[in-house]
Amino acid sequence: MPDFAEPLQRLIEEFKRLPGIGQKSAQRLAFHVLRSPREDAARLSAALLEVKDNLGVCAECNNISDGELCPYCRDPHRDRSAICVVEEPHNILPIETTRSYAGLYHVLNGALSPLRGVGPEQLRIQGLLGRVGRGEVREIILATNPTVEGEATAVYLSRLLKPLGLKVTRIAMGIPVGSDLEFADEVTMSKSLENRREM
Repeated sequence: MPDFAEPLQRLIEEFKRLPGIGQKSAQRLAFHVLRSPREDAARLSAALLEVKDNLGVCAECNNISDGELCPYCRDPHRDRSAICVVEEPHNILPIETTRSYAGLYHVLNGALSPLRGVGPEQLRIQGLLGRVGRGEVREIILATNPTVEGEATAVYLSRLLKPLGLKVTRIAMGIPVGSDLEFADEVTMSKSLENRREM
């Protein structure tokens, strides 16, 4: 016998399928929807369907887009000589939030992971090479995640791109601003020392 009425149980099960949502969170969300006015549920439903129906992938950089090109690729004021390579579309936002980068992006849609069967063929590397081949790009910034897979992807791309005469850089990693050195692990501390700069 289910714990809740069938429609509510079905909604809980659907919420549990979302990343980071367990049983308790799914129940809270489902009960929130149940208590909310019907108009709120209709707006949520419409927003979910709109995302599925009206968003796609940018033909140039693989970012999420509501048209053929994403807002960054469409923007004539962006610096076309620099491409920042990220693993996933959501990795762009933290970079944009800094307001210190005005170039373009390229989304790989993952990172190299032989254990999970992800090789170079599964990533959007050919599109990056095509963009570089047009001759406008002078620098590639590798902003893959600081994980084993992200590091392997950055090394692979660096070896692939450097022979093409490009400046290939990697984002710095180390101690976050506002934290205390005693809480840094060995890898973070090592990266901080490697990436030190002259003052």
